[in-house]
Amino acid sequence: MPKPLIGVTTYLEQARWGVWDLPAALLPAGYPRLVRESGGLAALLPPDEPDAAAEVVSRLDGLVIAGGADVEPVRYGAAPDPRTGPPARERDAWELALIEAALAAGTPLLGICRGLQLLNVALGGTLVQHLDGHTGAVGVMGRHPVVPVPGTRYAALVPETASVPTYHHQCVDILGKNLTVSAHAPDGTVEAVELPSPAWVLAVQWHPEMGEDTRVMRGLVAAARERTG
Repeated sequence: MPKPLIGVTTYLEQARWGVWDLPAALLPAGYPRLVRESGGLAALLPPDEPDAAAEVVSRLDGLVIAGGADVEPVRYGAAPDPRTGPPARERDAWELALIEAALAAGTPLLGICRGLQLLNVALGGTLVQHLDGHTGAVGVMGRHPVVPVPGTRYAALVPETASVPTYHHQCVDILGKNLTVSAHAPDGTVEAVELPSPAWVLAVQWHPEMGEDTRVMRGLVAAARERTG
């Protein structure tokens, strides 16, 4: 049976390599590694015109909304906090369109960090624009435990309290429509959300691509494989 094709969204940044200094579609190598180790094939999805989202999703078996910049607060009706980072408007527009297309098509969807926050916003939720204690030093992952909520899809994948790599300063405030919280940090921060069956939609606030635990990504790949027969 062919391996499921999993689309993963990318950054769009000015970057330098070799003799070049150019705009580039970037993605940490941990994302395609995690997809590969979980039994899927990774396809990178740089920002495109939102009108193309439905066609792109129609060719995928699963979708990952990757981590990155803060969601622009105007997307959830808030004024920017001084500690909110600069907007990534092309990514916001593109990834919101991908989320909408995936939800409409029933395509299995995994959000990672920013991906959780964007899913929450797409479903009408809001964000806390700054909290402390969920990063290491600048550019260094922190770690903390997350506690699953019994009976959720996440708890079925990871039934125990797990230590996870984390690097975020924003989180869910008002929960989006129909979302269920499926994991918390010890301080009460929402660390995972999901939609009820039959959709396979799960989002985590941490960075599984920076660790060794493949169970969350394996859940997405298994759902993609089951959906495609």
